[in-house]
Formats: sequence, C-alpha cells, structure tokens
Amino acid sequence: MTGEFKKRLEELSGITDRRLEDYMNSVLSGTGEQRNVAEAMEYSLSAGGKRIRPVLTMEFCRVCGEDTETALPAACALEMIHTFSLIHDDLPCMDDDDMRRGKPSCHIAFGEPTALLAGDALLNLAYETVCGGNLSAEVKIALIAELTKATGVNGMIGGQEIDTAFGGRMTESILLNMYSMKTGALLRAACKMGCIAAGAGSEKINAAELYADKLGLAFQIIDDILDVTGDEKLLGKPVGSDSGNEKATFVSLNGIENSRKTAKILTDEALNALAAFENTDFLKELTLFLLKREY
Repeated sequence: MTGEFKKRLEELSGITDRRLEDYMNSVLSGTGEQRNVAEAMEYSLSAGGKRIRPVLTMEFCRVCGEDTETALPAACALEMIHTFSLIHDDLPCMDDDDMRRGKPSCHIAFGEPTALLAGDALLNLAYETVCGGNLSAEVKIALIAELTKATGVNGMIGGQEIDTAFGGRMTESILLNMYSMKTGALLRAACKMGCIAAGAGSEKINAAELYADKLGLAFQIIDDILDVTGDEKLLGKPVGSDSGNEKATFVSLNGIENSRKTAKILTDEALNALAAFENTDFLKELTLFLLKREY
C-alpha cells in the first residue's frame, strides 16, 4: 500500500464517516421515546468497516469527470444499506453472530426487536438520503432505481435467501449466483451509482458493472479464505463460523490454493475493465488491496 493510496483511502473514508455522523445526528435530534432504535442505528453505522462501497461510488464519480462530493449522498445511502444487511445477517434467525466489527452485534447490544427495527430504519433512511443533495430529480430517480434493484429479490435480499435456504447443499453454480447477489449487488450499485451521479453514458456504466461483477466475486472468495485463515482481532468477528454453521463456501468446494488462484484471475479481469476510464491509479491499487487484505 503506497502512502498516496493510503492517504486517499483515509480521506474518502473520513468524508463518509463525517457525513454519516451528520445524518445520524439529525435523526437522533428528532427522537423522543423511540430514541433507542435511533441509537441502535448509530451504533452499527459508526462501528467502522472499510467503507469500500462509498469509496467506490465517489471514485467512479470522479473518474467519470465529476467531483466526489456529487456522489456523497448516494455513497452514504449504500453504507446505510450495507449496515442494515449486517444487522439482519447477525440476527439469531439468520447467521446468529454475536460479534461484528469488533463489537457486540446490534441484537446483542440492543435486543433482537430493536435490532430488527434499526435495520429497517436504515433501509428507509438510505432512500431519504439519496433524495438529498443537488442532483436533478431525473438522476435521483435513476439512483433510487439502481439501489432498489441491488437491494431486492434479485439482489442482496435474494442472495441472503439462497444462503439461508441452501446452506451446505449448494453447488458451485448456486454458490456463485448467491455471491453475485448477496455481495456483488451492492458493489455493482456502488460503481454504477457513481457513474450515474456523474452523468456518464452507458459505455462507462457497463464497464463499471463488469468491474464490480469481477470484484464482487473476488471479494467474497477472499472473505471465504479469511474465514479459515484470518485473525479474529483483525476481522472483528469469529473465524470458522461458516464451517461451524456447515455452510458451503468457495473454499470448502475448491480448497484454499485454488480459491486464491480464482480470486487473482477475477481481480485481473476487474482491472482490465477499468480501461474504459482515465485516472484510475487509485482504483487499481484499491482492487489489489482488496485481493491481498487480511481483514
């Protein structure tokens, strides 16, 4: 990781964190007896994480010729959706995980009913957030349509349903389809929404989608590897949870070394898709950083 890359990544993550804090302060300031659910939202949203989705949204906006701030409401909305999905994934009826990002999961800290409501509230706040900013109504509608598609039955929620329904009985084909929806859908939305916010044409939007498809699969395969080889202190959650829950993963089907090779091939294909854009040094380094990450 070069110093310039690290500085830029921290800058974009910091921009996201500050704006998310602004949004939550606004929500908290308007609460009364229902404040507990707002505090649960803030607890999970401020827990950290790599902020990869917002970073991708702002960077694709930049490489399409617009200032990163143009895409900031969309970027924050994506992080709200991502956090909503993590809250619900951790619930006893789903993955039943007690730790998230090095802290007790939302349902452990606030109780299951409040955690469920906090996730629902973040989902709704995301759409309100996209409606903010100075973009035209037409562009905002396009962003909302993309976010809805990514979140729904043919996106993240559909992927979670496949994960829950099939568990350890997945073939590789079903597994990759699940990854494309559960993990890939929000990454696709992040890249495409950055282009849409910048007013880019279909050629660049399609290239961003291809990049995200490859990145999403590589990202999830690396997650599978880290669930076997990772450091719990770095990951902020227990390792071995997938095997403990008897879930099929790319690693369980193909082994660690073949999984690393596949992730490398997918990463190279993602890098090739960036040829449609200019000034992509940061995006290229980010792509390689995600391949080699340890958390």
